Amino acid sequence: MDLVNSALRKNNTFVHPDYFIIGGFTDIPNMKYYYVFLFVVYIVSVLGNTVVMVIICFDYNLRTPKYIAVFNLAFTDLIGSSALVPKVLDIFLFDHPYISYGDCLTFMFFCNTCFSMEPLNLVALSYDRMIAIIFPLHYQVKVTHRFMFSLIASFWLFVITVILIEVGLLTGHSFCQSVVINSYFCDHGPIYRLACDDKTPDLIISMLLSFLIVWFPLVFIVFTYVYIGYALTKVATIHERVKAFKTCTAHLSLVAIYFFPVIIAFASLGNLHPNARIISLSLTSVIPPTLNPIIYVLQTKEIKESVTKLFPISGQFKTAMKI
Repeated sequence: MDLVNSALRKNNTFVHPDYFIIGGFTDIPNMKYYYVFLFVVYIVSVLGNTVVMVIICFDYNLRTPKYIAVFNLAFTDLIGSSALVPKVLDIFLFDHPYISYGDCLTFMFFCNTCFSMEPLNLVALSYDRMIAIIFPLHYQVKVTHRFMFSLIASFWLFVITVILIEVGLLTGHSFCQSVVINSYFCDHGPIYRLACDDKTPDLIISMLLSFLIVWFPLVFIVFTYVYIGYALTKVATIHERVKAFKTCTAHLSLVAIYFFPVIIAFASLGNLHPNARIISLSLTSVIPPTLNPIIYVLQTKEIKESVTKLFPISGQFKTAMKI
């Protein structure tokens, strides 16, 4: 088999390493405590997103287009966290930094696919809020179950396609120098920079994906809320404005939690120490999936009512506390 692989590499003039080494942090003592923290955060994320998905599945009142997007957000967070954190813990906590070439590209595909779906889920929710507030009488016509399923499916198809292109471009590179990835997982940027041939296509796809998956969703979300604010000043009283914006607090919290760290990371990309970059990216990857379900349970009236119905003990506990 090794002879076959060697022949293939030679015929295609590509030099693919047998493995990569995940570099991780450098010269920081007691980093195992940070990985234990990631493990705790991961457990909370799994439990929280599973609970939200179960609630949506079992409560028929939540079988609405909005909660199709919420369910997909929880599903994406669950899969993304499960693709990333256990492998990161295995690499660093149990000292297994070597990862085969094929496994590394697979690891990258699943992580980047789920990370890329996060802002697109927020786009779907922002569109839902815009139609619900500005066109309430047309909401059930414009935002149907079929529409939301189609929108979510198109997002998945788009993300899977572009990430396959991103990963596929890496297979056309020769890696004839270092095999140490200066990141905490198989990160696209640090990997393509290890190549010893032309990196222009990878740079282009990286910049294009940054625009399509980070900046375009952010601009769209900002536009929707500017439009909502403008429309409400024309047709609503102050009480009605406050009531309308209360239905958006959960979504706005999710937007802030996801985009603020990403913007900071992009703004200081050239000035960040590699260790600081790894901490920033790792927290950006694990904190939103952990806080998203907590925010929806605490700030969404329908979810809180469903929790009370599905888990009556919590309701009895609240009644007892009031007494």
